[in-house]
Amino acid sequence: MELALVVAVVVIALVFDYTNGFHDAANAIATSVSTRALTPRVALIMAAVCNFLGALLGTEVAETVGKGIISTPAGQHGLVIVLSALIGAITWNLITWYFGLPSSSSHALIGGLVGAGIASASTVLWSGILDKVVIPMVLSPSIGFVGAFLVMTAILWLFRRSNPGRVTRGFRLAQSLSAAAMALGHGLQDAQKTMGVIFLALLTTGHVQQGDGIPLWVKLAAATAISLGTYSGGWRIMRTLGRRIIALDPARGFASEAVAATVLYVMAIGLHAPVSTTHTITSAVMGAGATKRLSAVRWGVAKGIITAWILTIPAAGAVAAACYAVAHLVLE
Repeated sequence: MELALVVAVVVIALVFDYTNGFHDAANAIATSVSTRALTPRVALIMAAVCNFLGALLGTEVAETVGKGIISTPAGQHGLVIVLSALIGAITWNLITWYFGLPSSSSHALIGGLVGAGIASASTVLWSGILDKVVIPMVLSPSIGFVGAFLVMTAILWLFRRSNPGRVTRGFRLAQSLSAAAMALGHGLQDAQKTMGVIFLALLTTGHVQQGDGIPLWVKLAAATAISLGTYSGGWRIMRTLGRRIIALDPARGFASEAVAATVLYVMAIGLHAPVSTTHTITSAVMGAGATKRLSAVRWGVAKGIITAWILTIPAAGAVAAACYAVAHLVLE
């Protein structure tokens, strides 16, 4: 029974990784597609390849998720907790995907782990959540907004006397690079979260030890799942991020992607923090758009997105807690 549960958790974790890919594909490519710097199909292929490569760049975020959110009991009980967390995260992903809201898959997973942990009376590592989740959750969108605003202001000043047509063509080309950097950062951040959950499941059953690194097969499986999900696309959210918040031009698209990608790399490699690619790029889009004028940003749409952000952790946690209540009775 325990082995069957381990296999089920790994499979469902990879399903979550796949939904993360199609849910968050817009993070990397919506701005490039909306400015016509890339065609949708080319953008998706590029994003899928970069997601795969990014997933293999490190394991810092995976170790934070696997060891720094909750401490699960050993054996079958621990597997039920992880399984419930994954179902909570997947459910919230699908709800927000249906309504076209770019919420955070990362925080849905963390919310699921916390909700299942509380429901099962497991040890929730609140100090780790504060340092590695809550503080970066506030900092990353703030830095994204301010950084994109400043970068775009600098671009406007540097190219103020340049030929507009030539500048637009140049930034369309630059967006190909910034979108690739964003997709690489997405893989670096989001695929590692799935690696961390699989590691947590293996840890509860003694297949790995606390000091072990992430197994190679886990890295490859997570990288493949997220890249396949990305290739399948996330058109509902892409429309929201690329068009409904603000009508982007190539320069603002480049500024948004470049700043957001930088934040993802610093948070993953420097701080080992599992931040939301969705929060970061959405805030950067708002920041770059605000250089037109504050009223250019459709703040009504932004308000709906921010509401989804606030609800993500408690909503995913509530679903995970309900799943645990059922799974605990059926599987234990």
